[in-house]
Amino acid sequence: MAFADLRTDYAGEKPRIFNLALVTGVFTVLTVGFYRFWMKTRMRRYYWSAIRPGGIPLEYVGTPTEKLLGFFTAVVFLAFYIGIVNLILMFFSFSLFEGTAPAYAVSVVGLTPMIFFAQYRARRYVLARTRWRGIRFGLEPGVAGFVWRSMLHWGLTVVTAGLYWPVKTYYLEKYRVDRTYYGDHRMHQGGSWKTLVKPMIHVYLALVTLVAVVAVTTVTEDPRYAPLGMLGMGWFVYGLAHWKAQSFKALTETKTLGDVRLRTAPRTGRIIGIYAGGWAAMFGIFVAASIVIGIVVAMIVAAVGSNLFADIEEGNLAAIPRFVPILFGLLIYFSYFVFWSVLKETFISLPMMKHFAEVTEIVNPDALRAVRQRARDEFAEAEGFADALPLGDAF
Repeated sequence: MAFADLRTDYAGEKPRIFNLALVTGVFTVLTVGFYRFWMKTRMRRYYWSAIRPGGIPLEYVGTPTEKLLGFFTAVVFLAFYIGIVNLILMFFSFSLFEGTAPAYAVSVVGLTPMIFFAQYRARRYVLARTRWRGIRFGLEPGVAGFVWRSMLHWGLTVVTAGLYWPVKTYYLEKYRVDRTYYGDHRMHQGGSWKTLVKPMIHVYLALVTLVAVVAVTTVTEDPRYAPLGMLGMGWFVYGLAHWKAQSFKALTETKTLGDVRLRTAPRTGRIIGIYAGGWAAMFGIFVAASIVIGIVVAMIVAAVGSNLFADIEEGNLAAIPRFVPILFGLLIYFSYFVFWSVLKETFISLPMMKHFAEVTEIVNPDALRAVRQRARDEFAEAEGFADALPLGDAF
């Protein structure tokens, strides 16, 4: 096959992702969450197949049954782990402090390593089930190293009030990329954490501006300085979009696979436009849907009986049939947890992925001819730990 031009095409469409997200979301709610593993698989297959470097789509070959069995495995392990750890912490808390508050605080810290463990294992599974040109990706074992590095870098980020964020981002990404394979070729993350400092400057300056405005307004008790806070907030939003674009560029263009490398040019303005337009569309549609739901509920209530409103006006709330508040609650639940996530996938996630995909291309693709297939990696727990912890919603 020819590798003359390996720019990335994106074939995702808003109507299709809307329908897919809505249908799978409704099934997930109707099955009390049981269908979520099928939902995630179908959504990921669509997203992967829409990304087409050189016109050749990525493939996701994971199965929902793998995720389901992995989830059960992880739940059993986590129940044992959390139960034992909390029992020990409670014992020492009562013995040393005569209370449970210290134990609850430490138990959160005790669960943190499991979160990083779940992140690394989930990434291994996703890469092992991703193919391009029929060749698998992979991530070698190294979860212990990732856990202690994550604890260290995140700890320093918290201690420095976020100043350490670029350093943390670079070193954790480097650890994972340096252990990533495409076929039998290992990837390498080059560059330096210093290249991520510049993209973060706008965020730092915006935060300094906000703190200064709050301090001056508080000390002088002069509300005329308060509007400057809006300038700081606007600057902060711009800074986050700039960081998202330029950090992606800095990390992506320093990744290599032998003689193969990547080139990308994400635009800060485009990212701001996606978020601004997406949130505006989501809010407008959500409000309109809420109004429609309200009208439907009112019609149902009105159909119950002609004396219902008279009873309500007299204060006889017991006259309201029990199914009415239950139905109203279900409608709110569907509107918020299903419809909102559907809108987010349609107006933010898909356009964002489309932008980053279309501005990225593979440089020197002829070197890919030397890549050979790698053995299939098996996972007993799949993404189970990420699903059992609050990490399972990310595709």
